[in-house]
Amino acid sequence: MSASVGIATAPMQVGYQDVLRVWREADAIPEIEHAWLFDHLLPIGGDPDGPIFEGWTLLAALAAQTRRLRLGLLVTSNRFRPPAMLAKIATTVDVVSDGRLDFGIGVGSRPGHPLARREYEAHGLPFHDTAHAVGSLAEACTVIRRLWTEDEPFDFDGSYVQLRGAFGNPKPVQRPHPPIMIGGRAAATLRVVAEHADLWNIPGGDIADCARRSALLDRYCAEIGRDPASIVRSIHLPVSYERPDTTRKAIDEALDAGFGHVVLGLPNPYPDGVARWVADEIIRPSAR
Repeated sequence: MSASVGIATAPMQVGYQDVLRVWREADAIPEIEHAWLFDHLLPIGGDPDGPIFEGWTLLAALAAQTRRLRLGLLVTSNRFRPPAMLAKIATTVDVVSDGRLDFGIGVGSRPGHPLARREYEAHGLPFHDTAHAVGSLAEACTVIRRLWTEDEPFDFDGSYVQLRGAFGNPKPVQRPHPPIMIGGRAAATLRVVAEHADLWNIPGGDIADCARRSALLDRYCAEIGRDPASIVRSIHLPVSYERPDTTRKAIDEALDAGFGHVVLGLPNPYPDGVARWVADEIIRPSAR
């Protein structure tokens, strides 16, 4: 398979030991190159009052329990944490993992998604409109990169972010900084992707729409003089345990559409040996 394939384990309606078991198994399987959590504070599926873990804390724990997998959040909500704080959190995970972090970030949940919207009210977090979310994402990416790379404290006076004497020490292990993955499909978000991202992720499903969004990203890159090929195209695809052939077909379609980074979402509960099953039943049969 001419793609980089990983897994995603949404940390809701599961226990820590369940997720840890899957990640440890995947860490020993070379065909699985990366592993991902998501970033929500209340469940967005299943029992709305069921268990869910905070993404970055869990990611740090899993970073300490693995050795090979690249790892990240698909994707961090920029609405949850101030960007300078987020830069510090991400640096800590990159150090703990010895340089295996892929830094995923996005605008956060859509205002019209009631299951996601409620987590803001439940945690006392402001829920701004889309224009604020996109503008603050662009400023966050700028600030976070500067904190990761600059050797002197700096001030930042943005429309959404204001910092005085901002400084990051230690720096991430990865140089010049961990790869930045921005997730999203809206046109306004794709302009931020063109400016700031090393990888771009989109939820799969309608592959024709994904391809159109990728072409739009190409156009935005051209407008600012960036090589579109410098942004890796990533797609999240759901796994069917009962019909692995449908997942294999979706991977083939994604590859044909130019998405060379594939994240396979694993439904819970996780069967015993699920990471080995993914390698044997999905990744290897899809190799071409």
